[in-house]
Amino acid sequence: MSPAGCSHVNAFKVDNWKQNLRVIYQCFVWSGSAETRKRKAKSCICHLCGAHLNRLHSCLHCVFFGCFSKKHIHEHAKSKRHNLAIDLLYGGIYCFVCQDYIYDKDMEQIAKEEQRKAWKLQGIGEKYSMWEPTKRELELLRHNPKRRKITANCTIGLRGLINLGNTCFMNCIVQALTHTPLLRDFFLSDRHKCEMQSNSCLVCEMSQLFQEFYSGHRSPHIPFRLLHLVWTHARHLAGYEQQDAHEFLIAALDVLHRHCKGDDNGKKANNPNHCSCIIDQIFTGGLQSDVTCQVCHGVSTTIDPFWDISLDLPGSSTPFWPLSPGSDGSVVNGDGHPSGATTLTDCLRRFTRPEHLGSSAKIKCSGCHSYQESTKQLTMKRLPIVACFHLKRFEHSAKLRRKITTYVSFPLELDMTPFMASSKESRMNGQYLQPVDSLNNDNKYSLFAVVNHQGTLESGHYTTFIRQHKDQWFKCDDAIITKASIKDVLDSEGYLLFYHKQFLEYE
Repeated sequence: MSPAGCSHVNAFKVDNWKQNLRVIYQCFVWSGSAETRKRKAKSCICHLCGAHLNRLHSCLHCVFFGCFSKKHIHEHAKSKRHNLAIDLLYGGIYCFVCQDYIYDKDMEQIAKEEQRKAWKLQGIGEKYSMWEPTKRELELLRHNPKRRKITANCTIGLRGLINLGNTCFMNCIVQALTHTPLLRDFFLSDRHKCEMQSNSCLVCEMSQLFQEFYSGHRSPHIPFRLLHLVWTHARHLAGYEQQDAHEFLIAALDVLHRHCKGDDNGKKANNPNHCSCIIDQIFTGGLQSDVTCQVCHGVSTTIDPFWDISLDLPGSSTPFWPLSPGSDGSVVNGDGHPSGATTLTDCLRRFTRPEHLGSSAKIKCSGCHSYQESTKQLTMKRLPIVACFHLKRFEHSAKLRRKITTYVSFPLELDMTPFMASSKESRMNGQYLQPVDSLNNDNKYSLFAVVNHQGTLESGHYTTFIRQHKDQWFKCDDAIITKASIKDVLDSEGYLLFYHKQFLEYE
């Protein structure tokens, strides 16, 4: 949506649009009287599936109710070219062309007036009314010259971290986490309710860390308390030896997840499969594993939570799946970037390809009631808000320990649709048919952080590229932060890649 707002509202603002909108709010959204609430319960069901819930929306151009979650209202909007619909639970107005909830001053005023009327009828009064600045407060804001403005060259949130002795592995992950938008919003809005001693809670320390990062101070921060807590709660990382950044990321997320139990959405944090703490809301996805019997073709499906996806690389001892069509599979183990270089998409194709388990790994088929050979395939059942890809550059085996320096090309924008469990039907010989509907942006991601490792397995150093604004990137090398170009980011080796969903929807 442009800064000027939605331009498609004007098509609705004709004739008696204000009165029509008031009627919709009165009858279908706020429903002040008991009679209107009964009428809403009877009439407000999806015209396609008959459901009451699933984020029901009403078309503003005609009489049609449709589910938002199942996209029934989307289908109606596309076929009828009716661009606007209203959320019947919260009253927000959605534009299907802008693909966002919109703000219109006139419509907002009508919504507020009708909501107050409904509350009055229900005897609630002004108890739940939202805070709005008074004229006096608005005047003070206008005349205050010290208001902080976020400009294109603003450096708020950029701060170096002192290396406390081989702690670059920690510093690079902290930079990625502090620039994760939803995590930043959570900590800066003081949402954490601690049930531990604050000096032993990693979430409290992260909250303090975010305050330090966004305080405006430019001197490097010394994260000694964070290091002490990590050593306390993840003892395998204690000591001054160089550690693996990926291992630190998973350990940090695990401790944060366990320490979020006191928060409103983290009551079930002791069960990773049913947790809605801020860590799981942002980082947890669902990985679907389908095991297919080669005799009866029966399928056994399991879904497991994941915080990151580890991807094999060409050059490892693991056989690599053939690359893109027309590629000879050749890769360069060094600085060269050939035209047929491996891409992140290639690695994801290999990760989600069907794999024959062989005669040495037979499973007991529930259909055949005997041990049979089978194939296994991994796909994404549910995508996280932040997708972290771990490129397996460090190989540890009985015969060798080495670093794989194969260049992997990764994009600024990534569409995960081909790797979803729902896209399996469109797979043909390992290739994927891209969906025709370009308006489906549910699975599209944008790159916002890249962790790199320079050096060898025995002696190396971690740095991070972070995105500060849409096209502004910075390189974080412990205490030193320098401006970086998009080319610098995309040409880097890449060890951990952090992608954020482009579009978020409330469930």
